[in-house]
Amino acid sequence: MTETTGYIDTHVHYWDAAVLRYPWLESVPAINRPFLPHNLEDASADLGLEQIVFVQADCAPEQAIEEAAWVTQLAQTVEPRISGIVAAASLEQGEAVRPQLERLKQYPLVKGIRRLIQGEGLGFATQPDFVRGVQIVTEFGFSFDICIFHPQAADAVTLVAQCPDVSFVLDHIGKPDIRNGVLEPWATYIRELAAFPNVYCKLSGMVTEADPDAWTAADLRPYAAHIFDVFGVDRVMFGGDWPVATLAASYRHWFETASAFIAELAPGEQQKVLRENAIRFYRLGD
Repeated sequence: MTETTGYIDTHVHYWDAAVLRYPWLESVPAINRPFLPHNLEDASADLGLEQIVFVQADCAPEQAIEEAAWVTQLAQTVEPRISGIVAAASLEQGEAVRPQLERLKQYPLVKGIRRLIQGEGLGFATQPDFVRGVQIVTEFGFSFDICIFHPQAADAVTLVAQCPDVSFVLDHIGKPDIRNGVLEPWATYIRELAAFPNVYCKLSGMVTEADPDAWTAADLRPYAAHIFDVFGVDRVMFGGDWPVATLAASYRHWFETASAFIAELAPGEQQKVLRENAIRFYRLGD
């Protein structure tokens, strides 16, 4: 285990189909039920979870504002550890997304935007309107979470190159093919992404890219090592990807696995990955 006493989870989802619609959950019955703050409190008991960044849970696109409002209410009433929200926005609308971003700006906890790329075809993230939408988020003080599968990594590099003023974080280390032990060309594209100083990376979402029933820490280690090698300790942050990660591991199992990787760093470096980088990137407390 690491020598730090508390940590920030930069990637938590909550959902409740009684509040919002999540069409994608219909095809994932194992997690097609409400996941709420008290469930995470139970799952993370005694681990030292201090702050939470909620990341949009892919509700129906027209409900993006409602999701931000709902999570703000959760933060105000039942889970004060929620200190940041990464909200959804239809950035593919380009300039036309401005009114949506203006509405999201009314919620002080909204720190970033995520428009999922992983479910779209190659070329989606490099369309001029989408690129423009991403460029605009920084005008509202927001960052952007990049969520891709590894075949889309080249598109991510092209996107980032056109957005030098945007603060990016790569979710789930770019979802490499851990299950089959494939490193390239993922590793090369991730190195190219890391060469941009405005790109961070979440150490998250790895267990669901491995064999969900038989993964080991050894399966994950080469990928985690590459992330630390190319991004360094100043641009990596821990993420739980709860409850999606429960398809392959309990919250505690993933936290302890990630902690073992992080424990190989010096104590001050551990603090960066577990707390300080998240506070700086998402401007937590501002």
